[in-house]
Amino acid sequence: MRLHRCVWLLSFVLSLIGSCGVASAHPLGNFTINHLALLDARSGTLRVRYVLDIAEIPTFQIMRASSANATWNDAQLQAWAHGEVATVRDGFHLRVDGAPVTLTLRDVHARLRPGAGGLPILYWVADFTSPLARGTHDVSVNDGVYADRRIGWKDIVVAPGSEPTHELRHYPRQLVGSPRRVGAVRFTLDAHGLPQHLVASDDAAPDVNGSASIVRTNALSDMFARSDRSPLFVLLTMLVAFGLGALHAIEPGHGKALLAFTLVGTRATVRQAAILAASLTFAHTIGVLILGVVLFFAASFVSESIYPWITLLSGVAVAFIGARNLARSVAARRGHEHGDEHGHTHGFTADHHHGDGDEHGHSHAIPGDGPIDFRGAVVAAMSGGVAPCPAAIVVMLAALRLHQLGYGLLLIVIFSMGLAAVLTGLGIAVVHGAAWASRSGRFDRLVQAGPLISATLISLVGAVMVGQGFVAQGVHASAWAIAGLAALAIAGYALAAQHAHAHSAVQA
Repeated sequence: MRLHRCVWLLSFVLSLIGSCGVASAHPLGNFTINHLALLDARSGTLRVRYVLDIAEIPTFQIMRASSANATWNDAQLQAWAHGEVATVRDGFHLRVDGAPVTLTLRDVHARLRPGAGGLPILYWVADFTSPLARGTHDVSVNDGVYADRRIGWKDIVVAPGSEPTHELRHYPRQLVGSPRRVGAVRFTLDAHGLPQHLVASDDAAPDVNGSASIVRTNALSDMFARSDRSPLFVLLTMLVAFGLGALHAIEPGHGKALLAFTLVGTRATVRQAAILAASLTFAHTIGVLILGVVLFFAASFVSESIYPWITLLSGVAVAFIGARNLARSVAARRGHEHGDEHGHTHGFTADHHHGDGDEHGHSHAIPGDGPIDFRGAVVAAMSGGVAPCPAAIVVMLAALRLHQLGYGLLLIVIFSMGLAAVLTGLGIAVVHGAAWASRSGRFDRLVQAGPLISATLISLVGAVMVGQGFVAQGVHASAWAIAGLAALAIAGYALAAQHAHAHSAVQA
């Protein structure tokens, strides 16, 4: 009930902020470059109208490449607009009856629209024409403009067909979660210039924090960018930063699952729960800072590509840690079953004491069943939480652009404190729940199997992250199929390691 009231209160505050006239974030996400190509051959001439809607972060990079402060006057804006013609011509491949078509520019213009955190959004439109002989024609279109930017809206429409965005100015809310990804079309033009037998091909795109998110409101960056800040408004901004961090902590994500699994598997203390939560929060904060600095100084860096790589590399790290812990848990249970007390003590006691320090870590451990490596648990939790929140990145870029780095860093730290507070509370609840279960005789078998179950779940989370990472990198396979193969590899590693451990124990 308290959480529900807090969410309602924060939503009310955000609605008040929105009524004050702050800019809205790009509906498809701060990382997106959105494309639309409109073709019309009904007048006897092939006309192509190409539209680009470039969200805050790539707009910042484009402007930063020619301006130290990422700001343009009108002359600079129009110079970029004319320079963009070559980019579109080189990437937009149009063929009529198998022969490439050269497009003649008729008009081009660009403008800036307000985006989140005081960052602008670029909007570019160009009209091209090409002569077209009478008769029927086979036409193929392949849109490779900004091919390295793989997220956002992409559509090719042939008249008299229509599209729902009013030339990328208004995106229907019901389509924001699944934007169009038409990257190529083939069709036949009849004698009247009307398309027949049209076949469209979709592009696959990675999911870059594309799910609905409370913190994608970018209210924090909008509040940060306001110039008329009173002390009371600054205090309100800090409270909103803390609240958004707390809400971000309760959203779906691998990090929270890893936190809970590792706490159960290590039979952690309250102090260890706080360490794990702080580790995950630290990784998130450092991720925001590093990516913000890279985006500021490396204008050619494809910002969206970092998320698939983070998912893949984090998944490999989590899967490896899960496999090691799984092997140790299996060996511990085998050792307990066969009375191999020496193997258990030698294999697990040192790791547990390293994680607990001076705490009495074994006071609630079950004899004969060793906990998983706490240091590995910290790495796993950090790996699962390293992906930075886009809303926090916008704050970072706005701070760099406005030369208010100290204030921006303060808000990001407060955001992370809200994240840490909720994760610590979650960790303490899990620790107390596990302690209660260990004292209850009804859960003896479940508690005894806790490290094994925890290691298995960590391994499965790592396998799923590996599958998602490979698919996001462009591998044409099912993420679940790749995750299944990764899980089999983890199981094979655990069994092989357990066999080697048993063999060494016999020799000893």
